[in-house]
Amino acid sequence: MQDGTNGTRRFRMRQKLVSIGDDYWIEDEDGRRVYRIDGKAMRIRDTLVLENADGHAVLKIRQKIARLRKTMTIEDADGRTVATMKKAHLTPLRDRWVVQMEHGAEMDVTGNIIDHEYTITRGDREVAVVTKRWLRMRDTYTVDVAGGEDPALVLAVVAVVDHMAHDN
Repeated sequence: MQDGTNGTRRFRMRQKLVSIGDDYWIEDEDGRRVYRIDGKAMRIRDTLVLENADGHAVLKIRQKIARLRKTMTIEDADGRTVATMKKAHLTPLRDRWVVQMEHGAEMDVTGNIIDHEYTITRGDREVAVVTKRWLRMRDTYTVDVAGGEDPALVLAVVAVVDHMAHDN
């Protein structure tokens, strides 16, 4: 997936953003702040809030604690579940997460999660590519979101993967 091809949008995120516990801005390819993650909420109520640049909640990420495998849900601003995420049971050669959508086809997250080199797919369609290859900064990676996809939802999925991969 190339930047700008077929409406693709590139965003910059920081490694382990959820573990920082502070507010964190997600920037577009031009360096504009487009989303903010309220990381302080994670410490208080096991909830992360993805806000737009104007400070309005777009999506909420909640950790489901009373489960055998850690599960996280992504909810809209009204508290309705949009997606549920969990790590797949068997992953022999690489990491894999499953994103079960409330409406629509499920997404798969596969690749090298720890090194931020992975893809998000829906069936045979590439939804997003996460990589550090385009940046020189060690703690930053890019997320290329395919045209026609909801950038906020994809960035929330990436935030969940980052949190679950580093929260052992």
